Amino acid sequence: MVLGIFAKVAEERIREAIERGELDNVPGMGKPLKLEDDSRIPEELRLAYKILKNAGFAPPELGVRAELMQVEDLLVNAPDEKARYKALKRYNYLTMKLSALRPGSALLEEHRYTTRIIERICTKPLGAKR
Repeated sequence: MVLGIFAKVAEERIREAIERGELDNVPGMGKPLKLEDDSRIPEELRLAYKILKNAGFAPPELGVRAELMQVEDLLVNAPDEKARYKALKRYNYLTMKLSALRPGSALLEEHRYTTRIIERICTKPLGAKR
């Protein structure tokens, strides 16, 4: 309910700004938006990464992830065995680089086991056998 009120106020203010001509000379007006694919970034980190990137402090792993996605497309659409092999070598290199950039195990993060493991460790009584 509250969100609906904010949305209405925001729409009203945008409409008023358009009527006053305040949005006529917005940079990029009439050009398509450049939407970024953040599907490879864990959902809980997307907002933080976006803020860091906009401030010019993007984590290096973002660039590696973006390149990994491009290489995956190359692998799928490789015209021949030689191109596929070259893309696979690049993919393996980028995967190792991404693993080195992460503080924890890539396997744990990618499969989302981290939270479950931490919960299990934290709920075990001290001194209990594992």
